[in-house]
Amino acid sequence: MITHIDITGVGLSLDDALKKYARKKIGSLDRFAPRHARKSMRAEVKIAEVNRAHGNKYEVEVLIDVPDKRLTARDSTVNAMAAVDIVEAKLAAQLTKYKETLLPHVGRRKLLDRFKRSYAREL
Repeated sequence: MITHIDITGVGLSLDDALKKYARKKIGSLDRFAPRHARKSMRAEVKIAEVNRAHGNKYEVEVLIDVPDKRLTARDSTVNAMAAVDIVEAKLAAQLTKYKETLLPHVGRRKLLDRFKRSYAREL
C-alpha cells in the first residue's frame, strides 16, 4: 500500500467516500512496482470539476513519484469514481513497463524453454 497519498479537490469539496475510494485504488498500485521502490513511492491525486458545454465532468490526475522517474496519468469522465478506475489502469501499465525496464529478468521468464521445445520438435 502506498503510504504517502495526497488527495486534493480543485473546484469541489471531496466527500469521504470518494477520498476512501481513491486511496484504496491508487494505494494498491504498489504491487506493480519493484520492491526497492515501494517504500519511497508518493502519490498526488487531483480531482477537479470541469464545467464544459456538454455538461459537468470530473478530471482526475495522478502523479506517482518512483525512484528516478515520475509517472502521470489523467482522465476525465462524467463520474469521478470511473475516472479514478481508468487512471488506475493507465498507471498499472506504466508501473509494469517501469519494472520491466528496471529489472532485467522481469518479463523474460522461460524464454529459453520456448526455444528448447521448438528445437526438440524438429528432431
